[in-house]
Amino acid sequence: MILEKFSFGVGDRFAHQAAAQLAAIQKAAEQGVEIVPVWNKSNREHTTIGTEPASTRLAADAAVKKCGWKRSYYVDADHINLKTVDGFLEHSDFFTIDVADAIGQPAAPADIEAFLGSAAELIGTTNIAGIEEPIELTTESITATANQYLAAVQLAGKIYRHIVASKKSFVPEISMDETEHPQTPSELLIILAAIAREGIPIQTIAPKFTGRFNKGVDYVGDVAQFEKEFSADVAVIAYAVQKWNLPANLKLSVHSGSDKFSIYAPIRRVLDATGAGLHIKTAGTTWLEELIGLAEADGEGLQLAKEVYAQAFEKRDALCAPYSTVIDIDPSRLPSPDEVNAWTAHQYVSALRHDPSNPQFNASLRQLLHVGYKVAAQMGDRYLQMLVQCESSISRNVTENLYERHLKPLFF
Repeated sequence: MILEKFSFGVGDRFAHQAAAQLAAIQKAAEQGVEIVPVWNKSNREHTTIGTEPASTRLAADAAVKKCGWKRSYYVDADHINLKTVDGFLEHSDFFTIDVADAIGQPAAPADIEAFLGSAAELIGTTNIAGIEEPIELTTESITATANQYLAAVQLAGKIYRHIVASKKSFVPEISMDETEHPQTPSELLIILAAIAREGIPIQTIAPKFTGRFNKGVDYVGDVAQFEKEFSADVAVIAYAVQKWNLPANLKLSVHSGSDKFSIYAPIRRVLDATGAGLHIKTAGTTWLEELIGLAEADGEGLQLAKEVYAQAFEKRDALCAPYSTVIDIDPSRLPSPDEVNAWTAHQYVSALRHDPSNPQFNASLRQLLHVGYKVAAQMGDRYLQMLVQCESSISRNVTENLYERHLKPLFF
């Protein structure tokens, strides 16, 4: 199974918007831009909502049939590990192998020594096309990187082989993004050497980039530095593919890519300049478009959207705790539930929709609602029935958001 050049990971918390998401991909195809959809949902999201991995496959298959999509599509077992992967084996054909928790754990000294022997060719100066300054590596620097990442790569190999025992054809990705420190291009080079040695034919890799990738809001950091780093990582991947016979379609994966508007132009410049591919993941942005669609529908839809906010506000500490490293909420910027309850549909949408040019946009409110999907899940059928009742308003917003704010600036 060979993943295409451009792939777009679309999250769908409640498995109701797959057709609306696919409609955005179809609009891109009509403009001559080929992007394949990858529906992703993590074990944490399934647990929070009370769903099973089969539901993601069923929703994707139904959307493909409804929309008449004739091209490739995938279902991603998102951020799986050895404890959670089995539930996804039957229903997924894309596996995001998350080994971030193993980063920093020491590998066995003998394994470090063996890796150093195999990576001895990297000691010294390595000139890589596309990177101005050569990469300088020493025995000490390779050892330091191996101490940080070799155990994580070994775990990825163990998970990969566990999947292979049940599935012969799938797309493997390794995720190292949910960690504290970004990987430098030289570290990425050593990591790819370890992955090749481990025999994992990865097709995408998700490193940790400089800056903050907070949920549902724009990139926070030095955009010029990000572009330099992203370009260098693309160059390192191209070098590693040739050096160690990794899959020719290996490409970077950007996680929490939703709404990172300020880095879309830099990413596009690098893709245009190099011809590289890209996998980018969005997740909760569709759930927020559901809320926007409910609010725009007014009446009962708006009332339900207000209730979601009120409950999220009351439970904000518990809702935010699991996402503390990927949100920055200013409590003083959160309006009271009473204030929100008095809002019109226009006011609610203006505060929530990610339009930084709108003076009413509230990034803190948006981040709180982003992690507040558990509130809607606890509403059960009441919330799901309202999705059906307000379907036209919701689907319009989901499609427009993905096409206009994400696909066009990234790929057109």
